[in-house]
Amino acid sequence: MKLTFPSKLEQRPLLSLSLFFCGAVLSISSAVAEVLDVEKDELRLGFIKLTDMAPLAIAYEKGYFEDEGLFVTLEPQANWKVLLDRTITGELDGAHMLAGQPLAATIGYGTKAHIVTPFSMDLNGNGITVSNEVWEMMKPNIPTGADGKPVHPIKADALKPVVDSFKEDGKPFNMGMVFPVSTHNYELRYWLASGGIHPGFYSPSDTSGQIKADALLSVTPPPQMPATLEAGTIVGYCVGEPWNQAAVFKGIGVPVITDYEIWKNNPEKVFGLTKSFTEEYPNTTLALTKALIRAAKWLDENENANRMEAVEILSRSEYVGADAEVIANSMTGTFEYEKGDKRDVPDFNVFYRYFATYPYYSDAIWYLTQMRRWGQISEPQTDEWFHETAKSVYRPDIYLQAAEMLIEEGHVAKADIPFGTDGYKAPTPAADIIDGVIYDGKQPNAYIDSLDIGLKSTTAADG
Repeated sequence: MKLTFPSKLEQRPLLSLSLFFCGAVLSISSAVAEVLDVEKDELRLGFIKLTDMAPLAIAYEKGYFEDEGLFVTLEPQANWKVLLDRTITGELDGAHMLAGQPLAATIGYGTKAHIVTPFSMDLNGNGITVSNEVWEMMKPNIPTGADGKPVHPIKADALKPVVDSFKEDGKPFNMGMVFPVSTHNYELRYWLASGGIHPGFYSPSDTSGQIKADALLSVTPPPQMPATLEAGTIVGYCVGEPWNQAAVFKGIGVPVITDYEIWKNNPEKVFGLTKSFTEEYPNTTLALTKALIRAAKWLDENENANRMEAVEILSRSEYVGADAEVIANSMTGTFEYEKGDKRDVPDFNVFYRYFATYPYYSDAIWYLTQMRRWGQISEPQTDEWFHETAKSVYRPDIYLQAAEMLIEEGHVAKADIPFGTDGYKAPTPAADIIDGVIYDGKQPNAYIDSLDIGLKSTTAADG
């Protein structure tokens, strides 16, 4: 189902009527800035049915797009490839994207196109789920607390004997992720490798990603994950919400770890546009970014006070279309692992806190290091190449311009925006990442070389 604001011709008489009756109010609110002179005001934006598309839904439902003079149609897409292809061809003006998609397209891994992002949509929000059978096999390897419940985070060390058992029995250990350049693929690989389980390499001659793999990873669209697990085609998966909690509610699987536990406050989705769109429609790009920043703020403000309203909105069929109870299980600051084992995870979904919306170069570089680590970038690259590639895709200059306008308009506080940053976060400390390896975005090749499993900075992937 498509969501569309009234057309300009339909809406302007209503707006005029509002101005007529509300003149007194408007004269008092003179601080409100003039709407940007957008070059293109009727837009089609794409998304996948996941809770982290929330900034788009909220910008629509709360009228933030409309405030910027934009008349928007929101369209759910069948899968990530279709979404990317339609953005490249111009059928979509922009979209909710996997953070790896703009980077991969720009460097020519898969479809070649220069995609950029001025806005990071969220932090965290994913989990890794295993089948009930695998969970029962893992449990003897997991320590329990005084309450008898598993001690978290659960490391992949507990899964390794299970994978080894499958191999001894001649059975493949199949796991699902949503797309080859998805955060989910890299997080699942990171977690597996941290426990000594090889997730496989890519090469120019073999793009399966299963070269030398102990666990065989393949693509499954997010909404199909629970059904694919239930059918036994896969024995585990990494996906965003609500599809981990759906497995709990259906009684078919157990989420064993969240990405917050793999890498605290890791970057997730971005809002992607073609570079040509941003050049042809610079004011429209700014207007979109402004509306999305406001939506992200609404989602996190007053200690997540708006989350239940957001859950109700997202549960509608035109958005995520899952039961509100399932979405609320993670969206409202909790996460349920094994049935009945619900724990407080206040930062499971972050949309605005911790400068979540700012497109940091260091976030982009982490994705590029993982592409290099697993062979999607097959040849050695210099540190400078990583930095230049990140800066060609992530556009904090657009973000800061939009943020400055919002500050002038009184919509956001100056303290909410990371002015003065060089675009790189401080190194992620060892305590905040599952394998205890520090990540410093300013030293990509040194980081690649510090990881036990995977290609090294000087190694070529040749199949």
